[in-house]
Amino acid sequence: MTAATDGLIERLAATAQPVRRLRPPLLRAGLWLAAVAAALAAMVLLFADLDLFARRASDPKLAVELVFTLLTGILAVIAAFELSLPDRAAAWALLPLPTLALWIASSGYSCWRHLLVHGPEGWVIGESAACLRFILAVSVPLAVSLLILLRRAAPLTPVRVAAMGGLGVAAIAAFALQFFHPFDVTFMDLAVHLAAVAMFVAAMAGVARVAQSRSRG
Repeated sequence: MTAATDGLIERLAATAQPVRRLRPPLLRAGLWLAAVAAALAAMVLLFADLDLFARRASDPKLAVELVFTLLTGILAVIAAFELSLPDRAAAWALLPLPTLALWIASSGYSCWRHLLVHGPEGWVIGESAACLRFILAVSVPLAVSLLILLRRAAPLTPVRVAAMGGLGVAAIAAFALQFFHPFDVTFMDLAVHLAAVAMFVAAMAGVARVAQSRSRG
């Protein structure tokens, strides 16, 4: 070793502070999800029409759709926390994909049934713009809090981590939307919901890519 290297080691040994070990990723994900659940539960209790939602949720098709939507959000958040650590396999990114596919399939089936009953009404845009605004408005604060936690791990693949986090928060927002959705989802609604999710995943991945390029520069 050179004298400069020896000097650096001595300075680090004399001045470096111990690094606080992060909690296990599953625990960190669980704590964040618990906080989000409490905030969304308060929002639903204060502003949602629970009687209307209960009538809609009695339909098994909607119940299945809700389960897969929520599971997609939960599993994507867990995958993001796992991927934020450098020793985790990239295969964690596959964790939410099965439930995402089942969410899309179950929603598509509900839309098809709605189209059979109501005809061309299933292609009307209607209040889909309000759905888009809701998903984005709920996703933004959730994403900010999630990114703050994920950055503490200094992930080696921040774009992948951010994309998983974006999928997680957008799916959770889409789940929360159903408590305020006064009618069954149509094909246009589903398209807008999925577009909002895709937009948010792309936006978070883009932010991470810009931050990564700046840190390298």
